[in-house]
Amino acid sequence: MDQLLEVLRDMKPGTLIDENSQLIEGGILDSLDVMNLSVELNDEFDIEITPLDILPENFATPTTIYNMIKKLQEED
Repeated sequence: MDQLLEVLRDMKPGTLIDENSQLIEGGILDSLDVMNLSVELNDEFDIEITPLDILPENFATPTTIYNMIKKLQEED
């Protein structure tokens, strides 16, 4: 989770982000940010986020993103 939070904070410097931050509803991430984040997460966590994974519920909070990452790592 710490690694994910670091990636998010690097994307949005000066924004307070914790495990429960509302990323989409709170306006922290927009659709372009989600696409850029997906690419970053693919590299950082050695996973493959497909278009089918890019759903608002998967990117709602850092916790939901972390759960998606763990699921994708288990599938690999």
